[in-house]
Order: sequence, then structure tokens, then C-alpha cells
Amino acid sequence: MTIDADGLRHRDLNVRIREALSAGETDIELLNVNGQRYIAAGIESSVRICIEGVPGNDLGAFMNGPRILVRGNAQDAIGNTMNEGKIVVHGHAGDVLGYGMRGGKIFILGDVGYRVGIHMKAYRSQTPVLIAGGTAADFLGEYMAGGILVILGIDGRARPIVGDYCATGMHGGAIYLRGPFDFPSTSLGVNAQGKRFDRSHVATDHARVHDAAAGDIEELRNHLGEFCQHFSLDLEEIMSEPFAKLTPCSHRPYGGKYAA
Repeated sequence: MTIDADGLRHRDLNVRIREALSAGETDIELLNVNGQRYIAAGIESSVRICIEGVPGNDLGAFMNGPRILVRGNAQDAIGNTMNEGKIVVHGHAGDVLGYGMRGGKIFILGDVGYRVGIHMKAYRSQTPVLIAGGTAADFLGEYMAGGILVILGIDGRARPIVGDYCATGMHGGAIYLRGPFDFPSTSLGVNAQGKRFDRSHVATDHARVHDAAAGDIEELRNHLGEFCQHFSLDLEEIMSEPFAKLTPCSHRPYGGKYAA
């Protein structure tokens, strides 16, 4: 089924989507999307939704099962507190992606903004996964409590793949950053040898930085194989670079600041 979103307010568009689901539709194409918010928010269904245009904030918020494909860029708060399903964006995306995400997968081909993965958490047997092919801005994985964040930096640009304050307040889960990388702290984001990040980008009082182990690489290969299929990328080329793994130093990073 095709819905033309041109000129539709976000409420009207979402009503049309829910009417289609009630009628038994399992595959919906949205055309001329231009910033409408809350698309597929709260939907519990295995529906496939393809979006032409730029969806607005909170795409797939609280969703439980849909598969969403965006043929272009997307705005902020994708997958806010989502439980299950998949969101694939063939472009760049904004800030606070995966806020409080408890399950499912978010794949972004390009760059992502600030506070991606904030409060991300695993829930029961679910492990949420968020992968970005480009770079991330400041506060990646802030207050992260579970799940997997991966930043690849595959566009070849000579700049850090993460901004400052990465893993601030992290107390669970894992962040993987694709190298080459430089462990000694320097004032440079990308040094003369082309390192993509160093310890100066990481809140090292909250997160440990170390080489990804063999088991980590195998898990990454599984997730990245799925990522590469969506974007027609070469998995072996991506896996040819080393990965750094960030894990929390403590499950209560601010415990000493609380009143007894």
C-alpha cells in the first residue's frame, strides 16, 4: 500500500498508517515525507514501512516489531525506547538515537549526532544494537546501561570518528570503535598516522579502552554482516581494521556522589 504524505500533518499521517494496519496491510510505502514526527510510534506489528523523504523526530519510538527503511536522512530520537524491530537509514541521522532502547536494531549508513545511545539498555534476553557507518558527535553512549554501539568511520574522512566525552556515565554494555586507534592521550583527534581516535575522546574515568577480543570480533562479524547486506558493503573490508572496545569501569559510576 502507498500513502502520499505530501501536505499531511503528522497526526493525520499516523492515523492513515494505523488504518492501513487495521485493514491488514503488511507492507506500506510512504512518499513525500517531510519532517512528520512519530511515524510508527508504539506500533506492535511486523509491518514493513519504506519511507521516501526525511522523517521527523521519534521515528519508531516505543515500537515493538516493525521494520522501517528510510531512503534518505532522518532526524532526532530514532528508536526512542524501542523494544523490538529494525530501523535502517540510507543516509545520516540526528541526535539522541536509541534513547533508552531496550531491544531491536538501528542501522545508519552515514553520520550520527550527539548523545547517541544515551541510556541504552538491555532488557531480559534482548540486546539492542545500534551501528553507524560514519562518525558520531559528542557524548556517544552517555549513561549507557546495556546493548551494543558500533561506530565504523568507513567514509575515509581524516577526522575523529567520535566526538568528546564518549562513554560518560557508562555503566553497562559495550561500545566498539573501528581503528586504527591510538591509546596514549594526545591533543590530536587524528594524528599523522591516520589514527581515528585516542583516549582524549573517551571518559576514561568511566570506561576502559582495550582491544576487542576474538569473541568480540566474532559477535561483531555477525552484526556487521547484517549491516553490510542492507547497504551493499564489503564485510571483509570493514573487518580488516582493528576494533577498540569500551566497557564500563563501574556499574555505579556516580555512586560516590550519592547521599548515604
